[in-house]
Amino acid sequence: MMILKFNYKSLVFTALFCFSLLGFSQNNKKEKKIIKAVDNHTDSAIQLIKKSVNMNSGTMNFEGVRAVGSLFQKELDKLGFKTELTNGDAYGRAGHLIATRKGKKGPKFLLIGHLDTVFELESPLQEYTMLNDSIMKGPGVADMKGGDVIIILAMQALEEAGVLDDMSIEIVITGDEEKSGDPLELSKKDLIDAAKRSDIALGFENGDNNPKTIVVARRGSADWELRVTGNPAHSSQIFTEDIGAGAIYETSRILNEFYLQLSKEKDLTFNPGFIIGGTTLKPDADETGGHAFGKTNVVSQETIVRGDLRAVSLDQLIKAKETMRKIVSDNYPKTNAELIFGEGAYPPLTLTKGNTQLLEYFNTVSQDLGFGSVTAVNPRNAGAADISFTSEYVDMAIDGLGLTGGGGDHTINETGNLNTVATQAKITAVLMYRLVNSKL
Repeated sequence: MMILKFNYKSLVFTALFCFSLLGFSQNNKKEKKIIKAVDNHTDSAIQLIKKSVNMNSGTMNFEGVRAVGSLFQKELDKLGFKTELTNGDAYGRAGHLIATRKGKKGPKFLLIGHLDTVFELESPLQEYTMLNDSIMKGPGVADMKGGDVIIILAMQALEEAGVLDDMSIEIVITGDEEKSGDPLELSKKDLIDAAKRSDIALGFENGDNNPKTIVVARRGSADWELRVTGNPAHSSQIFTEDIGAGAIYETSRILNEFYLQLSKEKDLTFNPGFIIGGTTLKPDADETGGHAFGKTNVVSQETIVRGDLRAVSLDQLIKAKETMRKIVSDNYPKTNAELIFGEGAYPPLTLTKGNTQLLEYFNTVSQDLGFGSVTAVNPRNAGAADISFTSEYVDMAIDGLGLTGGGGDHTINETGNLNTVATQAKITAVLMYRLVNSKL
């Protein structure tokens, strides 16, 4: 059924977009109204960014996440959206902000942001400072409160231009993007359900912090754990028929084969970030460290390795897991190994023709409005994000429409370039207007 649905939609969109978007230039009266409306509201949008950045919304500060959600909710209420702040108790988080409007024309849009940041209450960075007249340093300014406000600004412009009522829009601003709730299927249920109802997904993360690029593919991220056991014995007996190679040798074989067989695969990475091994192990409960006891004259009995796996498509992810499992199963003598892939992985945003086509439309709008050309981000520079959960369900998706940052995301040096607020909102609003009002 999913294949039939996709093919049907694809035919519809092929017909819908078999025209030159250049025909809708800035000379179009509605587009001029949209541009003017963005300019009218940009100053208040920047004030909204400042206010939200000064409200701590670290993922685990539930009260703060809800407060930022309430702040944005009020703005969307003014625009006639039906809004809801959901309860995240079932997955151990604050919940999400969901806003919807139903129109009668064009595709159904899903706009994606997130309320939470990596800056918890104990972080030394709690409020913004202006480094100059346009560069703001502050917690979550680029990742991604600036992007959330760009969504609101674009909606304000569409409403003021008199075209918002035509559109079917669902906005999902999650409360746990930086540290997902558990179980993940509940944490992301609202987002996935919205994707199933949508045709086009637009994400407002800050991409690779270059306003001349847009994300059309994101790598997914999955955790893995390797556990290896061997026969403990005096070191003089290693490699004998009864004792075998020991756990550490088997572990080194496995990791080396991972490298030899998979390291040349484009856009695939598999990083072993943690390893302990010896005679006895005491891993920490939070899985970030531990203690190992061993002696140079004792054959190692066990090892634990933890890492992550990042793939650019679901097909690549499946094949990589199959290869890793096969390597793990071909053990050295008298050893055993188990490879466990973690639950709750972020899926990849697979590159599709629809995503590429949507980038072309975005690029055309950007050039028409005088902002220059826009190209695709290298997937190696685009980490996992909420938009990836839409990949199976929407025909077109792009991300990186948010506020341009300065490359210090997730650190006390995070910055945002306020000059890009109006630019991104204008391109977004005009793009949506064109997609809804296409003329063959």
